[in-house]
Amino acid sequence: MNAAQFRRLALALPEVVEHEHHDHPDFRVGGKVFATLGPDGSWAMVKLPPDAQADLIDRDPEAYEPMPGAWGRQGCTRVSLTAAQRTDVEPALALAWHTRATPAIRKKHGGGR
Repeated sequence: MNAAQFRRLALALPEVVEHEHHDHPDFRVGGKVFATLGPDGSWAMVKLPPDAQADLIDRDPEAYEPMPGAWGRQGCTRVSLTAAQRTDVEPALALAWHTRATPAIRKKHGGGR
């Protein structure tokens, strides 16, 4: 996977807009960040529930790890784009979207999954 592919997957989700956050792209739904691309494009972040984060890291620790500090403890998960597989990234993005979308947005789009 590469940064362009990650961007396409994120932007394919309903009502997602791309902005910039701390000098790198982020992806938002309802004004809330659910994913970002690292400044050099080699990594990304998805905001997951902590239990989903733990499952993903257990499945593929080469591709996924918690972000440092409190962000990581809250579910922010670093994705090594060169190691990650689309088959894991796509559902992780959908879950991150679902977690951050408002109930009205989720209802409008049938849950977003």
